[in-house]
Amino acid sequence: MTHPAVHPETPHVAVASACVLGEGPVWDHRSGTLFWVDIKNPGIWRYRPEAKEHFRVDTPERVGFVALTPDPEVVVAGLKSGLARFNLTTGAVQPIVSPDKDKPSNRINDGLVGPDGAVYFGTMDDEEETASGAFWRWDGKELTQFHSGIVVTNGPAFSPDGQRIYATDTTGQTIYALDDGGGRIGQPSPFVRFEEGWGHPDGMAVDAEGFVWVCHWGASRITRFAPDGTVERTVSVPTAQVTKCAFGGPDLTTLYITTAAIGRDPHIDVMAGHLFKVETGGIRGLRTNIFEG
Repeated sequence: MTHPAVHPETPHVAVASACVLGEGPVWDHRSGTLFWVDIKNPGIWRYRPEAKEHFRVDTPERVGFVALTPDPEVVVAGLKSGLARFNLTTGAVQPIVSPDKDKPSNRINDGLVGPDGAVYFGTMDDEEETASGAFWRWDGKELTQFHSGIVVTNGPAFSPDGQRIYATDTTGQTIYALDDGGGRIGQPSPFVRFEEGWGHPDGMAVDAEGFVWVCHWGASRITRFAPDGTVERTVSVPTAQVTKCAFGGPDLTTLYITTAAIGRDPHIDVMAGHLFKVETGGIRGLRTNIFEG
């Protein structure tokens, strides 16, 4: 990364959530609400910027991500045991599908709803030791696996035209690109390999121009990569473990950023685990897809 442009604004704290492992921000344009999760202090957060309100609801097990459904009070939650519908008001859990019944040490990590309406997500070894993780697609009827043999998965994310999937091998320091043709997913090829000193590639978001914003675990920043993998800019974040970002706000020009406090000294990394936000300077994100299955 040779003298990249630096984003002119620095993210500031939106919610002092102090998550152990904050992850998975997702913007609900219907209600102007941001959702995110705390994986290791299991719970789902909601933040309504206009009302300046934030709420948290506990989950019965570790939760890697949430996806929107037609009912604003029900999300698809990536629980350790599998995908489930989770009622944010009552706490009721309705299991959907479990990808790793034969791998009890695995859990679901990151995920989202793709442009085709299916849920795409990754599984991983909860101890971060064994390459038992993989990426999956669930369309409401069929569960299929793609790109396996990974210790820690992150992503996936989609290009604006829905023809390319980005999937991250965090411990392998590589973000892969896969062609997607109507659910027929091609073989992975390297998109970006993280260099020494960059930390580890974590969660990501794709903007309307097709640029990929990748969070750096352990390196206090986000990098915006062009579709050809070159660096367009970096965004400095005032805490070390940057986990994932998402576009939100009325014009999808606010970047929300989750972070983690796990393993950090609170006297040194005082903002670890909080939710941050920064204006993108007019760069728009993509609207969140809703799971109808």
